[in-house]
Amino acid sequence: MSGPLDARLIEGGRSNLTYTVTDSADPAHRWVVRRPPLGHVLATAHDMKREYRVIEALYPTAVPVPEPLLLCEDESVLGAPFYVMEYVAGTPYRTAEQLAPLGPERTRAAVLALVNTLVELHAVDPVAVGLAGFGRPDGFLDRQLRRWGKQLDASRDRELAGIDELHAALGRSLPGSPAPTVIHGDYRLDNVLLGEDDRIKAVLDWEMSTLGDPLTDLGLLVMYSARLELTGSPISTTAGAAGHPAPAELIERYAAGSGRDTSAISWYTAFAWFKLAVILEGIHYRYTLGQTVGPGFDRIGALVPVFIQHGLTTLQEG
Repeated sequence: MSGPLDARLIEGGRSNLTYTVTDSADPAHRWVVRRPPLGHVLATAHDMKREYRVIEALYPTAVPVPEPLLLCEDESVLGAPFYVMEYVAGTPYRTAEQLAPLGPERTRAAVLALVNTLVELHAVDPVAVGLAGFGRPDGFLDRQLRRWGKQLDASRDRELAGIDELHAALGRSLPGSPAPTVIHGDYRLDNVLLGEDDRIKAVLDWEMSTLGDPLTDLGLLVMYSARLELTGSPISTTAGAAGHPAPAELIERYAAGSGRDTSAISWYTAFAWFKLAVILEGIHYRYTLGQTVGPGFDRIGALVPVFIQHGLTTLQEG
């Protein structure tokens, strides 16, 4: 570093704040700084040490993550704990429109690479990389279902047809989990960086990572791969891009690469629909209280019943 630093917020994050920091005297020197959001936060939801730990553990493995450089827990420096990692050049694709210039072949290759990388992540031995105590895998699915049920109760102020039915049906048909692995928790195309060669350069946003059932990652990816013609949908909509593989092909590729039994994937996908419905209802609830700022929040409430119905249909067809 040879000059003053210039920091710029990276747009697109939903929770923790991420900045690129550049040496003004030598722009080739760039880093990324990640910190909790401003104001009051839940330590467990914005734990910088936890994020840094998982990236540090995965860096020597086949899973592409940025090199972790520094963890600072001294809040007097920036007003909150933060960590620094290397800057990785690449593009996060969030919409089908953004993917369109790649064309069908490159889009297909990128999405299949996403599955291959998920297989690599779930092949990591947590004990071997120092993550033995990173989570509580016993009873993982039951705790997840109860957690999101409580989250729904905390933000419910209207009738939502089918939501209780979906929650109860998921509880009645809880599958047996395979051996636990490191899971990402929010695995999708716009949480990775693609290089110009269409290879995944880095997997980002590890704030929801833990040890648990690997098929929850696959179920979420399958859900994000469903085609939804919804105006104003806040979830990733890359599935509409030409060349995007169908969910069945993603499941088959993951099963072949991982050797895991994916016969219960309908449950995991239905759970993903339920989880997203709860998250969207929470956003809608905060909107009704005047606690959200920005365009588009007025449309989110109308999307929740759609996610509920997809969850019910997916579970019934499984």
